[in-house]
Amino acid sequence: MLELVPLAEGVGTEVRGIDVTGDISDRDFARIHRAWMDTAVLLFRDQKLTPEQHIAFTRRFGEVFAYTRSQFNDVEHPEILLLSNLTRDGKPIGSAYSGRVWHTDGHYLTNPPVGSMLYAIEVPPVGGDTWYANMYAAYEALPERVKERIEDLRVVISRVQSRPYNYPDRPAPTEQERAEWVDVSHPIVRRHEVSGRKALYAGGNVPWRIEGLPVHESAPLVTFIQEFAVQPRFTYRHQWRPGDIVLWDNRGAMHRATYYNDVAHRRLLHRTTIATDRPIPA
Repeated sequence: MLELVPLAEGVGTEVRGIDVTGDISDRDFARIHRAWMDTAVLLFRDQKLTPEQHIAFTRRFGEVFAYTRSQFNDVEHPEILLLSNLTRDGKPIGSAYSGRVWHTDGHYLTNPPVGSMLYAIEVPPVGGDTWYANMYAAYEALPERVKERIEDLRVVISRVQSRPYNYPDRPAPTEQERAEWVDVSHPIVRRHEVSGRKALYAGGNVPWRIEGLPVHESAPLVTFIQEFAVQPRFTYRHQWRPGDIVLWDNRGAMHRATYYNDVAHRRLLHRTTIATDRPIPA
């Protein structure tokens, strides 16, 4: 029997009593989808998926697409991004680490993906956890004067400028990357297309700036919002187990990865990305 259990106060829902590879009725799926809309993060434990089943389950929520690091996409299933420290023929099969700062996936795109689904196959005994933050709750808890201040503001996201902040060990962007990685802007208060709820869209340890504001006003305001949004009352730390699936809504949640010993331990997770929502039966 389907059971929905809170992961943490206001952050996430564990979905129990269901095999995601089985026949999920429209009624049960509507309840699952509603929990996703309400709490931004879903956890399904003890699942066993083939790549085809992973992709098929993702498609229940929306259109599946691949948008980044094509060299780490699964060869036979390019919709799946491999997050792994494993190698094949002396070459890494996936990204050994990424996203160790607060962010939403694809925030540097004009149309960021609405969701991401991560499936754990092998995980280290310690580390490699993922933090999630509920950006609906963070927005709702803001002082009213701050809500009024940021209501119509937009943040500029620079992928070029963020490289040394997010990945100090990686080389500087090439001339081609600089040409391709154009700055984009997004509302700092984002209204969800399905639920209509407002959420902060201001995560990531990047030198963002606010359109139309001088640096001496923009920097402290962005810093305040980013730090406010990741207080313990808005966050949940997920400790992965093999068979875990976590689905998060990029419009209402931020996340970040934590360190693990990628020399001593194996790690393999498959990620799919949802471009747009799929209509849900009433």
